[in-house]
Amino acid sequence: MWLLHFLPDSFIQFIVHAILVTGIIGSFLTFFVVNKILRAFPFLSQYVTIAQIISAVLLVAGVYFKGGYSTEMQWRERVREMEAKVAIAEQQSKEANVVIDNKGAEKVRIIREKGLVVKQYIDREVVKYDTKFMPGGECEIPEPVIKSHNAAALNEAIK
Repeated sequence: MWLLHFLPDSFIQFIVHAILVTGIIGSFLTFFVVNKILRAFPFLSQYVTIAQIISAVLLVAGVYFKGGYSTEMQWRERVREMEAKVAIAEQQSKEANVVIDNKGAEKVRIIREKGLVVKQYIDREVVKYDTKFMPGGECEIPEPVIKSHNAAALNEAIK
């Protein structure tokens, strides 16, 4: 059946309708019209039953194919609708991604600015307390060093 996807829909529809119409006309003719005429001729009467069987098979096949074709067209329409919805969702997703990227870039910019402020503070204030460790002595850590360390760890601006 997947091979039918390579054929145009109008061609498939034509074939289905041709089989169905042939089955309807053949059944009507063989069962009601030609049946009485051909039964009068003995050499043609043997073909009446065969024609009736063939026309009945064509009618059943035509109805079956018509149902299958209608179902296939309904599914194709549903697929088109879903593809349209997916395209709209993809567009909305792209717009949302742009907004999220902008928010993320803003947060990164703020974090870098705070880091730069802490760096400048360290360069300006903490360098004053640069003491070497002396053996036997006590090393006190000044308050600005603790304050700058905590601010850098919490990514906050120094107050």
